[in-house]
This record gives sequence, structure tokens and C-alpha cells, in this order.
Amino acid sequence: TIQIGSGVQVAVKKLNGVIQDGEKEFKTELRVIGKTHHKNLVCLVGYCDEGQHRLLVYEFLSKGTLASFLFADTKPSWRQRIEIAYGVARGLLYLHEECSTQIIHCDIKPQNILLDDYYTARISDFGLAKLLMMNQSRTHTGIRGTKGYVAPEWFSNMPITAKV
Repeated sequence: TIQIGSGVQVAVKKLNGVIQDGEKEFKTELRVIGKTHHKNLVCLVGYCDEGQHRLLVYEFLSKGTLASFLFADTKPSWRQRIEIAYGVARGLLYLHEECSTQIIHCDIKPQNILLDDYYTARISDFGLAKLLMMNQSRTHTGIRGTKGYVAPEWFSNMPITAKV
């Protein structure tokens, strides 16, 4: 994390790797996150696209990832777990049904759910997201996501919908 001139803390995501893959991931994340505004999605506050430098600047979420929270020494209460689950569900509902372009995240996992000061869940990391245009209800695409968190439909060559 860093502080910007106003004293506000931000998180900076640096995209590494093969330039072409990094470029595609960067453009996807910018296109997707740039169109969204919801209390259960991480907020993009800026970016850098200069030469080979690809940076995404997000609001800083102080409580870290859901993965860290769930596996910490002090276990979350059931109430906290339920509120976090509701937050993730509200974020997904927004992406799947309330955006002008449906967005399929493709990589929902505890490491991609961030928590704010009040433990409100925020979906992050839209680099693998797939957009569905207004005239589409399904799409075919290669397997995306993290092993162990990928829906079985990805492996069965079935069309991908917002329900996956």
C-alpha cells in the first residue's frame, strides 16, 4: 500500500508476466472495473499504462483477504461469515444482472474477496472476467480461474452463463 498526496491509502497492483498476457489482463480489468460501482466491488481509483508498466490503483481495504480472515488464529463469528457471504452474493448479483453488460468474474475465491474496515466483502481481481453483451445469454471460452475453484461446466465444454 502507499499513500497518495491527499493522505489516502491505496493498493497498487502491478501486472507482471508475458507482455501480451499482461496486456490482455490489464485491458480486461480496466474495462470491467471501470464500468462498475457497487458497495461489494473493489473501487478502481486510477491506473498507469506507460510502455511496459501496467499498474492498477485501488482503494485500500484494511482487513485484507477473506482467505486471511477465515484462517487467522481468531476465527470469525457465524454472523460475520453470513454477512460476508451476503456481500459476495450481492456483488455477484450486481455483476450478473444489474450491470449494462453482464460480467462473469471467472475467479471467485477467498483470495479475491477483500474486506474493508467493517468487514464488508468486496470482490476484486477482474483480470479473467468475461463480458456478455446484451444479446448474449451464454458464451464459449477456454477454462479460466483457479484450480479447485472452477465450476465443473468449464470442464464439460458446456456454454458459460452468469449462473456458473
